[in-house]
Amino acid sequence: MRAAIVGAFPEHASASFSLLTQGWDSVAVDVDDRLIFKFPRHDEARRRLIVESSVLDIVRPAVSLPVPYLTLHGTPPTQFSRHDKIAGEHLMTAAYERLPEPDRQRLACDLALFYAELHRLPANDMASAGAVPIKAWLPPDDILQRTWPVLSEELRAYAERTIAAWQKLPADPHGTIYGFFDGHGWNMAFDHARRRLNGLYDFGDSGFGPLHQEFIYSNLIAADLTTRIVTEYEVLAGRTLDRERMALLNNVWRLSELAELAQDPVHAAAALEAVAACARE
Repeated sequence: MRAAIVGAFPEHASASFSLLTQGWDSVAVDVDDRLIFKFPRHDEARRRLIVESSVLDIVRPAVSLPVPYLTLHGTPPTQFSRHDKIAGEHLMTAAYERLPEPDRQRLACDLALFYAELHRLPANDMASAGAVPIKAWLPPDDILQRTWPVLSEELRAYAERTIAAWQKLPADPHGTIYGFFDGHGWNMAFDHARRRLNGLYDFGDSGFGPLHQEFIYSNLIAADLTTRIVTEYEVLAGRTLDRERMALLNNVWRLSELAELAQDPVHAAAALEAVAACARE
């Protein structure tokens, strides 16, 4: 990766390089704490990176929060992207819980405005840029079959109730929108000293999906943040959202994730605990 970067940008030959390997789809390289280069892990990730560059050209001037200006370089199999790093760190639950009330509310207002602005983008424009439907969750029977071996008797009953309710759920009353669908703390550049959000990144999972689903991912930070975002969004967008629908979608999402990771030795335990936490709420 260093050779590919320096081959395209010789001025970085003496720069400081550090790997960022947490991404599911890409490995990133931080250069001098100023630039981020992303290298896709597989062909589907490469396709999404190309789309991400195109959709961000439309998103960037339409939203108030900073998002990356992402350019593509090289050719497969060593194609990669480059963008200026948005200063800031991830926002995790413990850090959110330490935020004073005014800072929590400011964060929610910033994110609600971002979503309201994003959801106004014309669907035809986003489709022309390459946006497609977001990745579907596993089918109901697959979720139950794959999670069954790792669930306790109590959690099996919870899973059956949740999946049954999901199967009866009518279509989203607000329809389909182009959205981010990845608004958790690992995709935030948060300034912990100033206690405010500097920007968002990683639009590889953005696309067309049901509006209510957009708002479940901030639960990875805190349910309190999600509640604040939704309340502000309703005012800005003029839409009334269904909290019970969002809670159900959140629970299905965690079950679907567990189904995909049930045999993963690294992530299965965390996925199971996430389901158990949903069941306790």
